[in-house]
Amino acid sequence: MEMPGVTATPYMTLLALSVVLLVFHILLQGVLSTRELGSTWNAGPRDEGLEPQGRLTGRAARASRNFQETYPAFVGLLLGVAFAGGDASGWGLIGGWVWFVARIVYLPLYLAGIPYFRSFVWLISMAGLLAMIIAILR
Repeated sequence: MEMPGVTATPYMTLLALSVVLLVFHILLQGVLSTRELGSTWNAGPRDEGLEPQGRLTGRAARASRNFQETYPAFVGLLLGVAFAGGDASGWGLIGGWVWFVARIVYLPLYLAGIPYFRSFVWLISMAGLLAMIIAILR
C-alpha cells in the first residue's frame, strides 16, 4: 500500500508561511522583552521570575499566546485537507488563507490596543478554520 505523499503544494506553502508567522510572534515578543529587561536577562536562566511589565510587551505576549491557541488546529486541519488529496471545492485552502491573513491583521490590532475590530478579525480567523472543517467533512 502506497502512502499518499504531500509535495510542494499550495497547502505546504501556506504551512511554511504559518511557521514564519509563528516565529515572527516569538521574535517580536523576545525583542520587546529584551528591550525592556536587557540582554543579560534574555541570555540568563530567568530564575528570578522577573517578567516584562510594559504595555506593548504584554500585548505582544498575549497576542502570541492567542496565536498559539489556534495554531495547532490550523496545522491539523491544513494537513488533514492536504493528505485527503485536497478538496475539490477549494474551501480548505480558502479557509486556510482566511485564517492566515486574519492572524496577520490581528497582530497589529492587538499591539495597538484596538478593541472590538480585533475581536471581529479573530472571528474571521475562526471562520477560516470552520471552512477547513467543512472541506474535510465533505
